[in-house]
Amino acid sequence: MKIWVNEQLDPAGLLYVCIACCDEQQAQDCRQSFEENLTQQQKSAGWIVRTRTVESWDEVPASALKLD
Repeated sequence: MKIWVNEQLDPAGLLYVCIACCDEQQAQDCRQSFEENLTQQQKSAGWIVRTRTVESWDEVPASALKLD
C-alpha cells in the first residue's frame, strides 16, 4: 500500500499541517492547496511544502489528518 503524506513545514522544520491519504490525485490536490495557501512572506521566510510516500499508517505523523 502506498500512502501519500503532504506536510507544510515552518522555517525551523517543525510540522505545521499534515494530511495523509491513499489516493494520488487527492494528494496532488492537497499539495497544490498547501502551496497556494502559503503567503509570499511565508515562502520568503523559508516555509516549505513536502510530499512523501510511506507504506504504513504507522509511518504517518500522529497529528496528521488521515483520509482513507
